[in-house]
Amino acid sequence: MELRKNYFADVRKDDLHEIGQPRPRSDSPGHVTGKTAFFADRSFPGMLHLKMVRSPHHHARIRSIDTSQAEKHPGVVKVLTAKDVPHNVYTILILIQIGPEDETVLADGKVRWKGEAVVAVLAETERAAQEAAAKVKVDYEVLPAVFDMEEALKPGAPLVNEYHGQNYYLYDSGECRKVRFGDVEAGFAGADHILEHSYQSSPIEHAPTETTGCVVAPEGNDRFTCYTNTQAMFFTLDNTSIILQMPGSKLHFVGGTVGGGFGGKVDVIVEPIAILGAKLTGRPVCFIYSREEEMQISSPRAAEKVVIKDGVMKDGRIVARKVTGYTDAGAYSRHSPYGAQKGAGHYPGPYTIPNVWIDTYCVYTNRTPSSAMRGFGVTIGDFALEVQMDKLARLIGMDPLEFRFVNAYRDGDMKAHRQPTEGAALIECMQEASRAANWPVAEKYMAMSSYRKGA
Repeated sequence: MELRKNYFADVRKDDLHEIGQPRPRSDSPGHVTGKTAFFADRSFPGMLHLKMVRSPHHHARIRSIDTSQAEKHPGVVKVLTAKDVPHNVYTILILIQIGPEDETVLADGKVRWKGEAVVAVLAETERAAQEAAAKVKVDYEVLPAVFDMEEALKPGAPLVNEYHGQNYYLYDSGECRKVRFGDVEAGFAGADHILEHSYQSSPIEHAPTETTGCVVAPEGNDRFTCYTNTQAMFFTLDNTSIILQMPGSKLHFVGGTVGGGFGGKVDVIVEPIAILGAKLTGRPVCFIYSREEEMQISSPRAAEKVVIKDGVMKDGRIVARKVTGYTDAGAYSRHSPYGAQKGAGHYPGPYTIPNVWIDTYCVYTNRTPSSAMRGFGVTIGDFALEVQMDKLARLIGMDPLEFRFVNAYRDGDMKAHRQPTEGAALIECMQEASRAANWPVAEKYMAMSSYRKGA
């Protein structure tokens, strides 16, 4: 790492002791010597294994559930259904007042995606739990399903999630998150060129080396210790407290090591049902996804569609941008309403555009619920925006890097969501990128500064 002190010398403090200095990771010795303890390294006497009965259908009504044969299977200790879960309908983001609660811990009356948990089986061995789960009989009435976001938004589409009442998340701004800045139609009317393109992505699975899971040990006095690989320790603890209707002081969560997460282990899926199993049996419980479950059940990055329409002048200035974004939440909200909202704030890009119109929809379909993954809500949008920038540069015959210098925001510029730009340093980053890549740009761009006073 090289620290360039020639930039912002008049405002930068030089009393930095960490930035620019190599530092070893504190957890490296444990990893390379094999001494690091992961959650699955814990084993307790009498530990039960939990396996789920999952829906084979994308959308179906549950007519009946017969667990009698599973309960008789050798080694089975407990079978759980929706009626056993104290607060069975929840949503992860209720902690930050994003509702309504729309997801069942164990399906109750209906399944909305293929792989949804219906029944939990606890047994003495993993094999016994798996065999007993196969004996649970669920009578389904298969319902029409919808998998395409734009189809889901059409009148008459199958209703995915009754807790919402429509196939989109309802923001305080209406059916989508909206950003309005300037007069976008006037901007298009005055533009020399208009370019509109659509960009689309598919769901992406995180594929961690260590699958999702936890081990729970009863500690007596209605207290439980949960060894987990969650990426969001207190978030998971608080949601578990709500689902189980237990005070957080009764729950001790132990984590700290995650064998690959990338945003995929923040979904409050395994801990509540495993703790409930331990509570009802009085025994330790282990619940770990198989690799098949990890690929099918854990939340992927959402499929997204981004439609961008830009108005640009011959001199390279973007004068209008209109974006319609669609985020496929799957059957339940999880983190997707937040992801779509992030997209709305981000779609103008790091550029100063005087006229902006943005609509972002969080759409429900009968697909696996999506959630967080490395900058979700922004990453796919960045790809779309920067491909669009290259296309705009080619359209007007301008170098793509110089085109970005023309439009880059600088300190003091007002962003479309009405927050002033501060500490941008974008001009300087592009200047260094130009040098590092040996990409020549005109000297006037190399003389620019993120400060208005500098050029």
